[in-house]
Amino acid sequence: MTTEFLVRAENVQKSFGHHQVLKGISLDVSPGEVVCLLGASGSGKSTFLRCINHLETVTGGRIWYRGQVIGYRQEGTNLKELSNTEAAFQRRSIGMVFQRFNLFPHLTVIENIIEGPIQVKREKPAEARNKALELLARVGLTGKGDSYPRQLSGGQQQRVAIARAMAMKPDLILFDEPTSALDPELVGEVLDVMKDLARSGLTMIVVTHEIGFAREVADRVAFIYDGEIVEIGPPAQVLIAPQHDRTKNFLMRVL
Repeated sequence: MTTEFLVRAENVQKSFGHHQVLKGISLDVSPGEVVCLLGASGSGKSTFLRCINHLETVTGGRIWYRGQVIGYRQEGTNLKELSNTEAAFQRRSIGMVFQRFNLFPHLTVIENIIEGPIQVKREKPAEARNKALELLARVGLTGKGDSYPRQLSGGQQQRVAIARAMAMKPDLILFDEPTSALDPELVGEVLDVMKDLARSGLTMIVVTHEIGFAREVADRVAFIYDGEIVEIGPPAQVLIAPQHDRTKNFLMRVL
């Protein structure tokens, strides 16, 4: 298996009971690349993203991260699913930012950020705290370390969630519609942080409906329809001159 790509998905399928959500998605992502996944609600974008870090198990195909099959280990000719502990260790360098922030409400901002580095990476508390303060400054939240999530706006909570993901020093961050739960006036502050991360060379796979962000930041855009990638390419191609009728219809509606 080549390690040329940071992520390689090959014919990924996922079913929930008799309902097949993913029907054979293949995608390669290189180090430092930003890939945006577009598509209507229910097309399979978020499910595919969750398969990448084994929050969902695939029912067909495989996903590799740094040359290793995600969620499984090879035993002879068979694949054996990793335990929850093993899977968590495998994805320790894959960050994820969720639609609904997923912050611990009983922990302060700082405590939310340092939980992973201390518990998973065994960092010293003082070291983790100093790094958390640096990350809060980077996302524009200096002075908010002792606040609780309920005391923050939605945009501020999402920026804390991004700082929490960055605290694990990830090689890859998955964003699952990170602005869709925000009021319109708060979207820009989160997108600005994501643009800064992209400029820094971080590998990002982003499920989003923010066409402007995809046009400005993405190296490639993939349009997913009914569990399949029907079109993929540079933003200037997919967003400005789409070839597939499904892509054209989608863009006409959202634009």
